[in-house]
Amino acid sequence: MVLRNDIIDWCNQQLAIAQFKDYAPNGLQVEGAAQVNKIVCAVTASRAAIEFAAAEGADMLLVHHGLFWKSEPVGIVGWKRQRIAALLAHNINLVGYHLPLDVHPQWGNNAQLAARLGWQVEAQTGEQNLLMLGRLPEAVTLTRLQADIGATLGAAPLLISDKPNRMAHKIAWCSGGAQGFFQAAIDLGVDAFITGEVSEAQYHLAHETGVAFLAAGHHASERYGVQALAAAVEAQFGLPFVFFDQANPV
Repeated sequence: MVLRNDIIDWCNQQLAIAQFKDYAPNGLQVEGAAQVNKIVCAVTASRAAIEFAAAEGADMLLVHHGLFWKSEPVGIVGWKRQRIAALLAHNINLVGYHLPLDVHPQWGNNAQLAARLGWQVEAQTGEQNLLMLGRLPEAVTLTRLQADIGATLGAAPLLISDKPNRMAHKIAWCSGGAQGFFQAAIDLGVDAFITGEVSEAQYHLAHETGVAFLAAGHHASERYGVQALAAAVEAQFGLPFVFFDQANPV
């Protein structure tokens, strides 16, 4: 049994949350039990994830996508009320880490993607160091890169390129919805950029610049950071955790 505040204070410090300008609060978002015996982690604080945490008897739900985004209405109504009501009914702490968990050099979503896919990290750059720059272990065709990513993440990414058999070696990546970083990646002289989502404009940039764009899925590209953080909490405090992997094709 561990105090909730000890876990949160440790995570806040390890993830250096004060350094980030974010779109949602990092750390404790909904207060539950003061003492924690079990953690469930998930990509998003969805109703399904909350219900899973309740069924598991967890005292803490640790997520990458929490609640209270700046782009959303502030009223606690509808689906948001239902999620919060479920958390309060089961006395579950909701703890979320967004950009700090993308950027962390060991547990971050970007670092975890590199570790699982064997990518060599050379630099973290761009806005709040969210853009990773590196190389593949060896030059491969874009279709081979697409297949390798798909084999690891469980679904083939969308490849946008005028020449899918072109060789790729130097790459940039950022998990989640980072399609807006494509131009920055192009400016770095990479062969391919990998992120989770794609918008209409990236199709044209890929074809006109010759830099491939791969959209691997927002959820799929961000499954690993929260698990790495939960594993670090387990190692630090001896608390078991379970990962809830909700099926999400986006």
